Amino acid sequence: MPASPDSPVQQQQPSGRTSRQASPRPVTTLSEGSRGISAENIHDAVCSGKSAMVTVVDEWLDSYKQSREAGLLVLINFVVRSCGCKGVVSREMLDNMQNAEIIGKLTKEFNEDSVNYPLCTPGPQLKRFKAGLCEFVRVLVRLCQNSLIYDEYLFPSLVALLTGLSDSQVRAFRHTSTLIAMKVMTGLVEVAVLVSVQLQTSQRQHDMENSKGAHERAPGRLEDLQATISELQENRGELSCMMNTTFRGVFVHRYRDQLADIRATCIEELGMWLQKDPEDFLNDGYLKYLGWTLHDKQSPVRLRCVRALQGLYQEKEFIGRLEFFTSRFKERMLSMVLDKDPEVAVEVVNLLLLLQQTEDGLKEEECGHIYPLVYASNRALASAAGVFLFKKLKTVLASEQQSAKSGNAAFFQILISFFIQSEFHEHGAYLVDSLWAAARSELRDWDTMTALLLQESGLVYEEEGVLIELMMCAVRQAAQATPPVGRTQGRKNVTGKDKKVQEQDRRRITSHFIPLLPPLLAKYSADAGKVSLLLKAPLYFSLEMYSSAAGLDKHLDLLLSQVWGIIEKHTDVEVLEACATLVSTLCADRYTFSSRTNLAFSQLMDGLTECLSAYLGDLVQGTADDDDVYSAAAALKRIAALSCAMDPTGWKLFDSCLELLKSRMESREFDKELMVSALRCAAFYLMWAKVNAVNSTPAEVLIHTAFILLWMLRNSLTLGPSFTHLLGCSPPAHNNATTANPRRPCRGQEEVKRLKKDMRSFCRVCETCLCLNQNEIRDQAFELLCDLLLLYSASSARVEPELGALVHLPSDSLRSEMSAFLLDYVFSDCEDAELDVEGEEAMKITLLQKRRNQLAGYCKLVLFGVLDLTAATNVFKHYNKYFKDFGDIIKETVSKSKVIDPVRSAKTVCLCLQQMFSEMLTEERSRQDVGEIRDLAKRLAMSFGIDLKRARKPLVALHVEGVRFAFREPPEGDEQRSNVAFLEILSEFSFKLLQQDRVHLAAVLKSECPDAALSWPSVRLYQRSLEGRSSAKAKVTGERGDAPTAKRKRSTPQVGGSWLDGSSVHSSLPPPALASTAQRQPACRATESEPGSEDEFSLGSSMRRVKPCRHPSLSSSHTVPTVDTEDINSPLNLLSLIADDDDEEEDPDFKDYESDSDNDSAYTLPSTRHTSASALDELFA
Repeated sequence: MPASPDSPVQQQQPSGRTSRQASPRPVTTLSEGSRGISAENIHDAVCSGKSAMVTVVDEWLDSYKQSREAGLLVLINFVVRSCGCKGVVSREMLDNMQNAEIIGKLTKEFNEDSVNYPLCTPGPQLKRFKAGLCEFVRVLVRLCQNSLIYDEYLFPSLVALLTGLSDSQVRAFRHTSTLIAMKVMTGLVEVAVLVSVQLQTSQRQHDMENSKGAHERAPGRLEDLQATISELQENRGELSCMMNTTFRGVFVHRYRDQLADIRATCIEELGMWLQKDPEDFLNDGYLKYLGWTLHDKQSPVRLRCVRALQGLYQEKEFIGRLEFFTSRFKERMLSMVLDKDPEVAVEVVNLLLLLQQTEDGLKEEECGHIYPLVYASNRALASAAGVFLFKKLKTVLASEQQSAKSGNAAFFQILISFFIQSEFHEHGAYLVDSLWAAARSELRDWDTMTALLLQESGLVYEEEGVLIELMMCAVRQAAQATPPVGRTQGRKNVTGKDKKVQEQDRRRITSHFIPLLPPLLAKYSADAGKVSLLLKAPLYFSLEMYSSAAGLDKHLDLLLSQVWGIIEKHTDVEVLEACATLVSTLCADRYTFSSRTNLAFSQLMDGLTECLSAYLGDLVQGTADDDDVYSAAAALKRIAALSCAMDPTGWKLFDSCLELLKSRMESREFDKELMVSALRCAAFYLMWAKVNAVNSTPAEVLIHTAFILLWMLRNSLTLGPSFTHLLGCSPPAHNNATTANPRRPCRGQEEVKRLKKDMRSFCRVCETCLCLNQNEIRDQAFELLCDLLLLYSASSARVEPELGALVHLPSDSLRSEMSAFLLDYVFSDCEDAELDVEGEEAMKITLLQKRRNQLAGYCKLVLFGVLDLTAATNVFKHYNKYFKDFGDIIKETVSKSKVIDPVRSAKTVCLCLQQMFSEMLTEERSRQDVGEIRDLAKRLAMSFGIDLKRARKPLVALHVEGVRFAFREPPEGDEQRSNVAFLEILSEFSFKLLQQDRVHLAAVLKSECPDAALSWPSVRLYQRSLEGRSSAKAKVTGERGDAPTAKRKRSTPQVGGSWLDGSSVHSSLPPPALASTAQRQPACRATESEPGSEDEFSLGSSMRRVKPCRHPSLSSSHTVPTVDTEDINSPLNLLSLIADDDDEEEDPDFKDYESDSDNDSAYTLPSTRHTSASALDELFA
């Protein structure tokens, strides 16, 4: 039996000084003609993984039995070879040198070709070699368990060598020998357990034989049993000695090794010893190592430790022995549910589930650590927490013994209570997804859920809302079989069986809810929140069953009647959008009942139009009272919502809405609900009119609609969510043959002219709205402008050339107003400051999302050629200051502009910096602002990437423009060149230049710079940035495409005077090739020659400056923007390896270790808003 690790050890100590024990047995030698297996043969067999390991070990055992010294030498050389060492241990070394001397000589002869060795070689070879090596050791111990393991030569010598190698400074020696030693230890434990069983059996037989009378005993039986017991006890003692030596010599030192793989191996094998031999190992002396390792800094080690504990807690007979360990380390295990490695956190939750099922279990406050994880963004962790929650809920139900209700009804009651108390009401989809694996049958019990909702008494108001939300989330989960937004399930191939189950669930949902949905809508029609959720149910139906299944068509009329009534009853945006989504789905042409639904909602539109017409005259004349204004606004809101799903052009509402908007602005009566709805109605009319501008067959109209609107949706976040329903159904797959079909001629020129005139009129109205001091009206006008200008741009004409006459470009005044809006209301902190009140965090998030949408809409106008590329300077200026809020959008805009035209993009970047520098001089701000502009230049310089050859031409153009700006002739009366300090900013781009370009730019600088200015500090600083590094090094860098990282010394020379030429750069940029989803052309390559010359970007006066201002009234005046760029120069931190742990003497008591996994990475709850980083693909697809 091995001694406890806390007891004194009398055996040999684990170090290189350990010598092999001499054996009293005579030495045998091989005959000259016989040759056994070699170390190379064993190594090749282990590496291949295809050889029968029993055969390999048998061959080696045959050679060992002929000469144990020669056999041991082969085994030693195999171990050395497995370490990756090419050295060989000779017979002379084995006979005359100690282990420490042999290891020292091997260390000198190691001669590593690379840092890799067999146990760390990347690829499948590692897995194959490691498995083969472990199998070899296992088979070796098993075949030697009855004889050679007790010869006092083979295994003591092997363990002594492995102990010495495990203490080596060479990582390959230490890693490989530790793995082999731990596997040998595991094999010895298995043999020891077997010997213990045999010993107990023999002892029991001896006692039974001894209890018999003298005449009943078999002759010599008692003596034979006593001899067997003595032999087994001796064998058990030898095994305990070897195990104790291995544990003390290898494990105690290597479980805290610097290399995480070594620590993980030790802990994994310790877990196996505890399970296989609990009588000897399952005590606090060994368990403490698992407790300490829970604090390990590397996640693989923590993972092995947690899995080892899972194996222990699964055995009920071990629980009593684990009581002290549980009480000591339970707090640590609870904190590890927030481990930075999701895999570790998942295993910890599974471990706590096992702990919960014990007699003592977990307290309710301890379970509170796990409950919130059902809302975690990691799906595996959330599912594990869902299993824990489900088991807990079932336990509570069993303890309460609720017999009055059915099992599932009681389950839903307690689940609703949990959801309400958890206070994450916006995340019902995540709770359902977490519970789906464990409570799938309960969550698909539609009968119980609908029965609870339809019964008159049972649930209170809040509980009804929660149950409806959970029910609809379960319906979506069953019908779509996809996780909610923010949770990914990895690469899981959907099998035919999964699709079949999904289709069966969808049909079950349809057949159950079709007759019950109208009563549910009728009961909750007055509650906006509940009815908006219930209206989503038909989206997951197999709607063809309305016409294919007998007796279900009557329920369609009931559903249409309920939706009609809901639209007439509500003006809430959420409800109207849900109704519009349902209308667009039911009106899809692929359903045979679509004509009935179109007729029903057309009649509804007729009624709403008549209602609006009744109040329109009084509204235009200004004689309408408050009730009339409210009724008209409600009708307009409903019409606008239905316009997302139906073509409203037949009702001719555009002129009425435009007249209404003009009259309200003239009278200065800004009713927000009325004007916002009128703007939306007019905008949807123009969108549908553009779609219908070409006379086509119905199928072609649908395809054309799909292409145009999908193009807008993929490239814009400013569209309202309801606009997606303009498609009416899922668009068919794009077919080139379809687009090649001949189209009929365009409609009459008068109609085209009228549509273009309407577009101009609407843009003028929106331009006026941008000046209003009404947030909702102003924001809606800006978003609709971004959508319409994109739809009526020249890029859309590429999809349909006949629509070229409908191309509408914004006027100069509209461009200016949109630019002013961007500076006033997007890049502004005023509204944030107004909301700087505790409890208004949700409002801040909503406001930020709105501003992000507005910025994205403006950026797309630039990228798709609606606005000139130079308009992006107003965006680039704020890259640093608003990096946290808009950094991803601005970065993507810079990147896409380089795809469109690399040289013009680089010049735009330079122009942005020039404008900021000129504004600084004009406003006579402090010299500290030069540093802020330089910080912005550093960030923009990184956007050129690491392919310096590709960025070569744009960078040279940027530098040339910057040098010319720096030495531009000063205005009359100003003797000093105030722009020279711009060279300091320009120097931030120099580290991206190749050597040949540095020489060229040095010549440009010399030609532009007066001789007297060559000694000025700014000029000298720029010259040093061009010199940078040696020519050879620069050439190597350019060939490899690596970005130089040399530091540059800052200089801040004094610049006197202030002067500004209020001009900007004007050029006409071609629109990008990626302008539509109908015909995607390959993007322009940066290596191709760009059209245009540098003269197009020379400073001129063709584009007026835009000055931001708050618009208190109808005004278009501007002021110079104040750029207060925030310093966000956060340095990059280098990663460091784990520090070497000093070899400390182990403490017999339990210790606490701090870990970076405690609080560093709490799992954040996913958001139901589509604000993830992946939205950039939708912004600029």
